[in-house]
Amino acid sequence: MSQVVRVEDVSKVYYRDTIKIPVLDGINLTINEGDFLGLMGPSGSGKTTLLNLIAGIDRPARGRITVKDQEITRLGESDLARWRARHVGFIFQFYHLIPVLTAAQNVDLPLTLTKLSRKERADHVRTALSIVGLGDRMDHFPRQLSGGQEQRVAIARALVTDPTLIVADEPTGDLDAVSAEEILSLLDRLNKEFKKTIIMVTHDPRAAAHAHSVRHLDKGVLT
Repeated sequence: MSQVVRVEDVSKVYYRDTIKIPVLDGINLTINEGDFLGLMGPSGSGKTTLLNLIAGIDRPARGRITVKDQEITRLGESDLARWRARHVGFIFQFYHLIPVLTAAQNVDLPLTLTKLSRKERADHVRTALSIVGLGDRMDHFPRQLSGGQEQRVAIARALVTDPTLIVADEPTGDLDAVSAEEILSLLDRLNKEFKKTIIMVTHDPRAAAHAHSVRHLDKGVLT
């Protein structure tokens, strides 16, 4: 398996007024193509911060992050935005769907940053929604969907650009047990059948059990 993510001696610090708050301390991590990694740890341990650094949403105070031979910590803001749009699919706890757009229109949003034609975009959207089992819900608005279905739309949106990485931050945190298990089974399928590399932050051991491997963060240190 080829290496997709390499995190080298990464530290992150936040400041509150003049107070220095260390969040991550000397993190080293490698993730191979096709891995499904779970990140666990108590609240405030730095899980989401590490996920955001790997996804290019945030920058480290020290260290280097390389994704598919691209050292993202060296990219300027505009280049980093383009890189994220092409290489990272995001799944959040609260879906972040736009309520006035249909499922298809929500899934299409990342494709507006590409050079695909309207027909090609429509084909990609249809395929992504079919993969998550919502091919018959394309014209439904978020208010017409259950929470589990909304998260499936969000997963289709993450998948539609065929990204290098899928990053999921507590993807089942707002769902009931049945819907959560359906979403985790879908992530399993994306990993096994479509060979997607997935990094998932979770506090739930049942969710973490779906990952190939689990790493724990405690007070900014990876164990």
